[in-house]
Amino acid sequence: MAFLHGITKIFVRKNSGTNSPVSPQPAKLKTLAELEQEIAKQGQISRISSPQQPRKSKKGIGSKLIWLTILIGIPAGIVWVANQPEPTIRRTIVQKAPLLLLPSYINIEQHYRQALTSLEQAEYLIEKPTSAADLALGEQQLQQTKTHLNNLPTVFGNDWPEYKYWWYDWRFSVYGLNTARRQVGQLEAKVFQEKNAQTLLTDNHQALLNAKQQYQQATTITDKKSAIAAWRAALDKLEEIPGQTLAGQTAQNQLDSYKREFQEVVGLAAGNERISTLITAAQQFSWQAAKAGQNPPHTVTEWQQIENLWSEAIERLKQVPSSDLVGYAAAQKLLATYETNLGQVKIRRQAEADSVQALARAQQEIENLVASLPNDPKNVDRNRVISQLHSIINQLEKVEKGTTVYLKAQELLLSANNKFKQFQ
Repeated sequence: MAFLHGITKIFVRKNSGTNSPVSPQPAKLKTLAELEQEIAKQGQISRISSPQQPRKSKKGIGSKLIWLTILIGIPAGIVWVANQPEPTIRRTIVQKAPLLLLPSYINIEQHYRQALTSLEQAEYLIEKPTSAADLALGEQQLQQTKTHLNNLPTVFGNDWPEYKYWWYDWRFSVYGLNTARRQVGQLEAKVFQEKNAQTLLTDNHQALLNAKQQYQQATTITDKKSAIAAWRAALDKLEEIPGQTLAGQTAQNQLDSYKREFQEVVGLAAGNERISTLITAAQQFSWQAAKAGQNPPHTVTEWQQIENLWSEAIERLKQVPSSDLVGYAAAQKLLATYETNLGQVKIRRQAEADSVQALARAQQEIENLVASLPNDPKNVDRNRVISQLHSIINQLEKVEKGTTVYLKAQELLLSANNKFKQFQ
């Protein structure tokens, strides 16, 4: 209550100070309830007027932000437009205000340098790999190189290298870009070759393991032969892998052990199989030769074909190594027979050739003799005719029996002998 009485006194003084000095009136004292109502009204007025001030400050900050955005956005938009890949805009900017193109300079230079770095790493990993993981990592680096190269705008490179500025260290060049792309193409071809070789190595290695398992599980001779053939085919294919590839080098390093294992596991069976194959092939050729030589006589061409068949049979037998005593003995026995047959065929072929030639000469001399005889028998030179007939008879007698021209020669010989007797 003392506080309220104090406030009342202060309020009364203020009211008395505001009265006119001319006609001062005694102040009307207010009750306590009236004073409390006036204080409450003044508090409400202050609470209502105080929020209006932040609104004004917020409105000022918003306008400042708008103007700041406009001031920043316009230059940024100009820079964005200047860096678009439009030749007409770009060339003008390059000549008039190249500094606006600094973002494009930085972007191109970053991609170019990153492309060269990843290309160098890819080249090292692909050209000198030590494992398949190196090739995979090299291919990954190569893809990164392609990504950086694809991000380089070629249209920029055609113009910008002409301009050099002291304020930017420009290392990009069209020549370097083309060289990098050419290296990427070469490395891609190398990776493709390496992948193919790796596939061949994996497939043939698996085929070799399968053949080995098949041989170990084989219970019949036929199954063993099939497994040996598959095993040998896998070894041959491993040798065909290009040696300049990582897979080829790996295969060459493994081939010695693979071949040694093949000899140890298969051993004599593989050698016997090969010898048996050679002897069987020789017998097939000999059978064909004997069949073709039936029912003589034959022409020179036919005898030549028979001779070739015997030669093929003999060539197969000569491939049987002497290390295999059983196979070598069988091959030598057949070889003696085949060489004898070949010699007989050569004699028959030569006899056929000589007989054909002798008959041809005799026929030519007969034609010459007939052409030289005069129309009047009284004018015939008997000595010359006898000499020519004697030569004809000698040629016909050279035709051997068993040749294709023997019967024809015998007919001409009989006629020539009769004529010879007439002129004696």
